[in-house]
Amino acid sequence: RVQAAMASELIGKAVLAVLISLILIFIYIAIRFDLNSGIAAVFGLIHDVLMMLSFMVLLRSFLQMNSSFIAAMLTIVGYSINNTIVIFDRIRENAKKMPSAPKAEVTNISIKESLGRTICTTATTLITIVALSILGVASIREFSIPIIIGILSGVYSANMINGYVWAFLEEKRKARKKSK
Repeated sequence: RVQAAMASELIGKAVLAVLISLILIFIYIAIRFDLNSGIAAVFGLIHDVLMMLSFMVLLRSFLQMNSSFIAAMLTIVGYSINNTIVIFDRIRENAKKMPSAPKAEVTNISIKESLGRTICTTATTLITIVALSILGVASIREFSIPIIIGILSGVYSANMINGYVWAFLEEKRKARKKSK
């Protein structure tokens, strides 16, 4: 019973920590870029957290929901938002250069321009984390495996989801403005 009570308290605190971080990130992105960027970024972060939780369920006999997993989840939220900010910066620059271009095209160009940086930083990070996972003790493995899953998910969402959600929202906003 004590373990069950502690586990539910840990899960509650983890959910609260992730929700607070998502709200603060949304506010930051909405101020730094725009409201649609904030919505798109949080959408991608929710994707990343859900992917990590999904793999956690699949690997539950190998991994445990503990403080290492919560630390990994919060680390991935930070890692993923960093990739997203880099791409959103590029989108903002390209949107100024190409104001009449479709937002999806601006997003495509921006992602292509950022791809080299994304590949280098992701590969470097993954090499280190995979080495820790293989060579580390069990407690390091409990942290590194969720990090590997989160990095892959974060790179996917930053490059394949967030910008296109932003483009979709921007096109809808533009269409609403035209109809008024």
